[in-house]
Amino acid sequence: MASRGSQTVSFLLFLSHMLLPQVAKCRAGISAVIVFGDSSVDAGNNNWYPTPLRSNFEPYGRDFFGGKPTGRFCNGRVGPDFISEALGLKPAVPAYLDPGYSIADFATGVNFASAGTGFDNATSDVLNVIPLWKEIENFKEYQQRLRAYLGEAKANRVLTEALYIVSLGTNDFLENYYTLPDRQSQYTVTEYGDFLLEQTQNFITEIYSLGVRKISLTSLPPMGCLPLERTVDLFQNFDCNEEYNRVAAEFNVKLKGLGIYLNQNLPGMKIYFSDLYYLFLQMIQEPATFGEMT
Repeated sequence: MASRGSQTVSFLLFLSHMLLPQVAKCRAGISAVIVFGDSSVDAGNNNWYPTPLRSNFEPYGRDFFGGKPTGRFCNGRVGPDFISEALGLKPAVPAYLDPGYSIADFATGVNFASAGTGFDNATSDVLNVIPLWKEIENFKEYQQRLRAYLGEAKANRVLTEALYIVSLGTNDFLENYYTLPDRQSQYTVTEYGDFLLEQTQNFITEIYSLGVRKISLTSLPPMGCLPLERTVDLFQNFDCNEEYNRVAAEFNVKLKGLGIYLNQNLPGMKIYFSDLYYLFLQMIQEPATFGEMT
């Protein structure tokens, strides 16, 4: 992301494919926005973790409030920030590990995401980032702090009525499966996708047991079109890697099916599948449709 124009596109992207379905169905009941995931939603937790994968330097953050880098991997706000504001909550969801925030700041939204992580805990080892299991542990700690701050009944109500955004999975394929030998020696790419779906189900089942009831489950993007993937493959003339895109599209079909299955089998659960794949692809293939992007 490089300008206010591209930030506007980001807003429209999340508004049309993540926000509207949730707002239409449950806006009145949203008490907080709580985030699990990777760099697509990280608000700066990696700044406070011993990893080289950080974005706490310019030009990151130049369009954020104050024009300073926050650890978000973009020029300004990330999707959950826009969603929070559109729901009538705070305009930016703070990173849980940032010592500049207190439990009072987290009462209407908190972000546990860590750039570079994945559903596969081995993925977090690649760049020593926060594994998903640790994001869950931080969530449990947050619950205890919230109950101490608000009282048991009110805190439980906030936790149950919150919208939980889950956005990760790309690193599992690009930074783990396609880069390192271990998972390739264990699984075909289809089998690895199925393994990730098992991890996703385990993750959702665990946070469900902790009181989570509303989830925005985000699809993989067309990961073969990500800038790094187009740049490193010099023999493809900077074109998208179609194999990676195919893998992402096939995984998304199964991920959507998993959401439907869990909605049917976890009483009270509402999983909203946020399919960003084809909109991202359209933005890449037909940029003029979305206005000026620099």
